[in-house]
Amino acid sequence: MKLAYYPGCSSEGSAIEYDLSTKKTARMLEIDLQELEDWNCCGATSAHNTNKLLAGSLPARNLAIAEQNGMDTILAPCAACYNRLHSTELAARKDNALREKIQEVIDMDFKALTTTISVLEWLDNKVGIDKIKAKVSNPLKGMKAACYYGCLLVRPAEHTGFDDTEDPQSMDRIVRALGAQTVDWPYKVECCGAALATSRPEIGAKMIYEVIANAKAAGAECLVTACPLCMLNLDMRQAGTEKMFKEKLNLPVYYVTELVAIAGGASPAEVGVGKHFVEAISYLQSLPARAAEMEAAEPRPVKKAAKAEPDDSDGEAVASEDAEALQKKIDAMIKGFNKNPDKMAARLIEDEERAKVLVEVISGDEKKTARLAELMVTDKEKATKAAEAFVTGELKKREKESKG
Repeated sequence: MKLAYYPGCSSEGSAIEYDLSTKKTARMLEIDLQELEDWNCCGATSAHNTNKLLAGSLPARNLAIAEQNGMDTILAPCAACYNRLHSTELAARKDNALREKIQEVIDMDFKALTTTISVLEWLDNKVGIDKIKAKVSNPLKGMKAACYYGCLLVRPAEHTGFDDTEDPQSMDRIVRALGAQTVDWPYKVECCGAALATSRPEIGAKMIYEVIANAKAAGAECLVTACPLCMLNLDMRQAGTEKMFKEKLNLPVYYVTELVAIAGGASPAEVGVGKHFVEAISYLQSLPARAAEMEAAEPRPVKKAAKAEPDDSDGEAVASEDAEALQKKIDAMIKGFNKNPDKMAARLIEDEERAKVLVEVISGDEKKTARLAELMVTDKEKATKAAEAFVTGELKKREKESKG
């Protein structure tokens, strides 16, 4: 299978390991990536904030190159590149006058016939989870990962549409297909600070810290991303964030394609893991031992004649550890409710009006917030039912008050 490939500017510098691992993953999945000839920068935020026509023309030239070569689908690993190319496709299809103006600017035929996809849409929707599972020869059992989507991969919904905007699951499905465990956490679509890390470092560092700290509080031992800028902030700027907050974070960060390639048999060195700023190879090397421990702890069939009395002291220690880990996850959810109640409510209730009522109900009510946070960690279905019950009760109360 052939697929047009738009590597983007970062693939030759700050995100070279993303490029290496994407190509390695494609070969593993028997997909022929064909890099667009003479591609140019998508314009990113600079063009988008400067001139609307320029912001459309830069991505459109790459789309026109794909059209000239008869390619109808383009893979753009970089989240910003994906967003700019795909937004331009949609805008040009809706506005013929804009498309014709762009065509004049780039001096090329441009029909807006191509479709740009992200790495997540490619792996989850186009390749498919079953095919990925079939290629796994080195499962990542023992890994506990927080999948971080950031701002641009699943938003805005009218541009992306392949995953939920508040609680996306595509990357989680991919990582679980590799044998790893993913954690449920409220910061998966929060901004990492983007360019604020350089223009307003005191703000950017705080945003980076909150993402990493929340992932750890939820029980994650590593972060997984599909965005070069997110990787830059969470990995390269992690040391600076540690100094500012006087706290050792030491959380390795991986591109999702690195993990797919490694699970498929590639070595960490082949896909550039050694280039990371936060040392990330030793955690991968620890996984076989972790997996063995997990397997040893898994319940096995016991013959009736060989029953053993439980060791109460060991049981109490394990229970204590489990309770502590559970509380950390609950605390992370509570923090999510306090910071972004609208988003957390939307994860529980689809109806926008009822979700707004839920926000009003839990605002200032620590007990109800804590209850929902606990249920979101332990039983998502019960959390949804509890949220609906809170809203129904509040609406009945309001109706009664209006009649009285």
